[in-house]
Parts: sequence; C-alpha cells; structure tokens
Amino acid sequence: QVQVVESGGGLVQPGGSLTLSCVASGSIYSIYDMGWDRQAPGKQRELVATITSDGNTDYGDSVKGRFTISGDTAKNTAYLQMNSLKPEDTAVYYCYAAITTHTGTNDYWGQGTQVTVSS
Repeated sequence: QVQVVESGGGLVQPGGSLTLSCVASGSIYSIYDMGWDRQAPGKQRELVATITSDGNTDYGDSVKGRFTISGDTAKNTAYLQMNSLKPEDTAVYYCYAAITTHTGTNDYWGQGTQVTVSS
C-alpha cells in the first residue's frame, strides 16, 4: 500500500506566503518525481510544479518566480513554498508522486489541501 498525504493549506492574505508539504509512504522502491497540480472552482486542473529525484524542476507559467518546489529524497517528501500569493492562487492543491513498487510504476495522488488567498 502506498499513501500520498498533503498538508499545510489554509487561509492567507494576498501577498502572503504558505508552504505545502507532501509525504509518500508505504512499500516504496523508488520515487521518480513528485509535484502538485491545482484546481480552482470552475477551472481546469493545471500544473503547479514538479521535481524529479535528481532535482530537476518545472513550473506552471502562472507561478514561475513566486513558487519554489524542493524535495527530500531520504524522507520521500516534497515541499512547495508559495510566495506573493494572489487571490487567483485559490484552489485545491493536489500532490502526486510517481512511485515504483513491486507491481510497477504508477502515479499516486493525495486527497488535496485547500489554499484560500483572501483579505
């Protein structure tokens, strides 16, 4: 069994910062990459950020320069540091991890954490 669990969401004022964490646990052989998508009400799900096991990162255009993804491979954990938050960043943020187990490699998703940017 593999679990992916996000934490760190909440309410923050415009211009503020928030850090999300994502931990993968269970019978894990290796993790290829981890990252976040987000979905706002009435909008399509979009890529936020990804990080590979060797540290390569990628960001969605709307968050470049404001968000930073990092990882701790020893802890199977990824972090998303979100700065200069805007109301349009309000969404449910979903963490995923591409994990290899004894059955092969699959994407595993967390349940999501709400981020609300509002004054």
